[in-house]
Amino acid sequence: MSYSYIQQKKWQRSGRPRYYVKPPVEIDKEYESEIEEMGRYGDGIARIKGFIILVPNTEQGKQVKFKITRIGKRFAIGESVLD
Repeated sequence: MSYSYIQQKKWQRSGRPRYYVKPPVEIDKEYESEIEEMGRYGDGIARIKGFIILVPNTEQGKQVKFKITRIGKRFAIGESVLD
């Protein structure tokens, strides 16, 4: 993975450490990226430093400007912004 790990560790029940990943995006900031593929439910999938962003109502292969509305542990959700 190309995004950075936070130095904090928490141990899982299996005895292996679980690392928390700090997402490379922030809520309410605008980013621009290409929609690389389409998700299961028709959302466009963009990546910023390997971190997945789901952007609804977009098409594959298009360059899109979007604003982050929600961030999860493994992905973020954005909404496209009109220029």
